[in-house]
Amino acid sequence: MEIWGLARELVIDIHKMSLRELPKFEMYEEGSQIRRSIKSVKSNIVEGYGRRRYIKDYIKFLTYSLSSNDETIDHLETLFETESLLNKEMYNRLHDRLEILGKKLNRFLQAVEKSVTK
Repeated sequence: MEIWGLARELVIDIHKMSLRELPKFEMYEEGSQIRRSIKSVKSNIVEGYGRRRYIKDYIKFLTYSLSSNDETIDHLETLFETESLLNKEMYNRLHDRLEILGKKLNRFLQAVEKSVTK
C-alpha cells in the first residue's frame, strides 16, 4: 500500500532527524514523542490491514493512524517553534510529507468507509 510506504519512509527520516538534529535533552522529551507517534502511524496501518476482514476494526485502526499522523505534525511544529529543530529546510520537507500522508490516509479512510455503505 502506498500509504504504508510513505509512513515507513517518514518513520526512518523522523527517527534519524530526532537523533541527529535535536539537542540531547530533546531525545528523551519531544524527540521520544515524535518517534513514537510516527511509528504509530505505520503500525496502525499494518494492524488495520491485518483486520481488514472486520471492516469496523479496519476503519478504527486507519482512524488511529490518521490521528497519530496529526500528532506527529504537532510534535514537529513544537520542535520547530521552540527552536529545538533549527533546520528549516528539514522541517518544511518533513511537514510537507506528513501533510501529504495525512491527506492520502484521509482519502483512503473515506474510500473504505464508503465501501461499507454500498
